[in-house]
Amino acid sequence: MINNMVQLVKQLSNRLSPNVYTSLQQQSDAARLSHLRQIQRQLKQEDVLDRPITDLSFIIFDLETSGFYPDKGDGILSIGAVKMKGSEILEEETFYSTVQCSKVPSSEILELTGLTEEELNDSPPLLDVLSDFYSFIGHSTLVAHHASHEKKFMSHATWQTLRTTFQHRIIDTSFLTKIVVPESLVTLDECCAYYDIPVQKRHHALEDALITAQLWQKNIRLAKEKGFDTLRDVYTYLAKGRMTQS
Repeated sequence: MINNMVQLVKQLSNRLSPNVYTSLQQQSDAARLSHLRQIQRQLKQEDVLDRPITDLSFIIFDLETSGFYPDKGDGILSIGAVKMKGSEILEEETFYSTVQCSKVPSSEILELTGLTEEELNDSPPLLDVLSDFYSFIGHSTLVAHHASHEKKFMSHATWQTLRTTFQHRIIDTSFLTKIVVPESLVTLDECCAYYDIPVQKRHHALEDALITAQLWQKNIRLAKEKGFDTLRDVYTYLAKGRMTQS
């Protein structure tokens, strides 16, 4: 519904007076914000910690960005995601979009991600991509590798475009890796090598999300075997471990 309204505004923009176009655009932005706030209300009602992990809906996602510091001008270049139900990867339910950016990324970033200036220039603006992404994720729990990076950019982008705070729970893959793997694994490549997860393409948002989903799947199954049934079980175990170390 929201996307249809946005498309209508765009189609009419060349035929309407500036005042009418601005009014329609404001209505469109208000509809996006209303939809996001509805999702946020659902988040507060969702019992995530005490439900069996195998019953939870997860969105495994990845961002490709132009750098590490959104507050210094670095931006999101692409978003990739795949849905999971417990440990089942729903490979047909994916999200991918590149993002139009005002500042051209460095040649190193373009080479690393495989993106081009033309592709980014022809991409939808961040507001449209974020709105579509929020519609895709709904009130599911988010999972990412090195999730602090994703959380930092999602928080900044959500405030810049929608003027509201980012409220989704994001879990780092290390949340489970550290309780099921006897050795320290840091990078996504190290995790894939440990689990024999085939890697065909790296630093592509959707491909990295699919790889991360396989990592999360293996961790969920191993955690279940070790007796961890809920997220609260894991939080409690990790908290006791920190208390013991201190």
